[in-house]
Amino acid sequence: MAAAMPSQPLRITWLFSWAEDLFAFLMPTLLAVSLVLLVRDAQHAPLGPLGWLLTVVFVDVAHVWATIYRVYTVPGEVKRRPLLYLGIPALAYAASVVLYSLSALTFWRALASLAVYHFVRQQYGWIALCGRRAPAPRWAALDRGLDTLAIYIGTLYPIVYWHAHLPRRFHWFVAKDFFLPAPAWLASVFFVAWLLIGGLWLVRQIHRLLDERSLPAAKLLVMGSTWLSWYLGIVYYNSDFAFSVCNVLPHGVPYFVLLYRYRQNELRDREAQSEPAPVPHRAAATPLHHDPSRVRYSATAVLMFLLPLFALAFCEESLWDRLIWHDHARFFPLPEIDPPAWLLVLLVPLLALPQSSHYLLDAWIWRVGPQNPDLRRRLGL
Repeated sequence: MAAAMPSQPLRITWLFSWAEDLFAFLMPTLLAVSLVLLVRDAQHAPLGPLGWLLTVVFVDVAHVWATIYRVYTVPGEVKRRPLLYLGIPALAYAASVVLYSLSALTFWRALASLAVYHFVRQQYGWIALCGRRAPAPRWAALDRGLDTLAIYIGTLYPIVYWHAHLPRRFHWFVAKDFFLPAPAWLASVFFVAWLLIGGLWLVRQIHRLLDERSLPAAKLLVMGSTWLSWYLGIVYYNSDFAFSVCNVLPHGVPYFVLLYRYRQNELRDREAQSEPAPVPHRAAATPLHHDPSRVRYSATAVLMFLLPLFALAFCEESLWDRLIWHDHARFFPLPEIDPPAWLLVLLVPLLALPQSSHYLLDAWIWRVGPQNPDLRRRLGL
C-alpha cells in the first residue's frame, strides 16, 4: 500500500510581521467598532471635543504631517525629485487659491473629492503591497483582478450610498461638501455588486486556503478592515461619531506604522553610512548592513517619532481654530481673529496645504519601483 502523501504546510503571509500587521490593521478597526458599540446612542452622537482632539488632531492631522518623514527630512530626497516635491505643493496652493477665490464651498468640495480619492487609493495601495509579499498564486491574474474589484467596491459602495442619501448627519470637511446627489437606484446597483464581488472574493480566499494551503493574512486584515469600517462608518450608522472613528483610526494608524518602519530604516542607513570603514581583519565582526525587515520598537523611538507630529498637528489646528473655525477655545486659549475676506483666500489654502500635498504626493512616494529605489528595502519588503 502506498504511503500517504504528507500534507502541504500552511503558508501564512504577513506584510511586515504578525504583531505589526495586527496592530496596524486589526487594532484600529476593533477599537473604532468597540467605541461605536460602547457609546450610548451612537446613531446620533456627535464626536465631542475630546474625541475630536484624540482622533482628528492626533491621528488624522498628525498622520498627514508624517509625510515629512518620507520626503522632507530625508537628506537628498528633495534634490532627487525637486519638481515633484516642490512643484506639487506649489501647484496645490495655486489651484486652491483659485478655487477659494470662486467661493469657499467650491474649495471645500474640491478638497473633499481629493480626500475621498486619496482614502480609496490608500486602501488599494495596501492591497498592492500585500500582493507583493504573498507567494504567487496559481491564477495570479484572477487574484489581482478580484483584489482590485473587492477593494474598490468595498470603498465606493459606501461613497455612492452617501451621495444617494444626502444629507447625512456627518460630512467630510464642511456641510454640503458632497454636492452631487446620486439616484437611489445607483446605490442599489452598487449594493448588489458589493455583495457579489465580496462573495466571490471570499470564496477565492477559501479556495486558496484549501487548494494551495496559502493564507494571505495581511491581505485578509486589510480587506476586512476596509469593508467593515467603511460600511459601519458611512452606511450602517448615520452619526458624526461613528463616521469619524471608523474613518480616521483605520486610515491613520496603518500610515503611522508604515512611516515608522521607513523612518527607522532610513535613520539606520544614515548611521551605517557615517560609520568609519572597518579594519580589514575585523570586517567580519563589524557588519555594515542591517536587516530592514526587523524594526525595533522602543518607547523612546516611538515617542521621538510621534511627538513632533503631535506638536505640528496641534499647532496647525490652533491656527485653524483661532483664525477660521472658533469652536475649540478650551484647547486653544488664544484670542480669536477674524481675517478679512481677501486674506482668507490666501490663508485657508495655506492652512490646508499639508493635507492637499499629502493627498497628491502619496500617489508617487509609495510606488515600489525604480522611481523610489530605496523604498522596498526601507520598508523591509
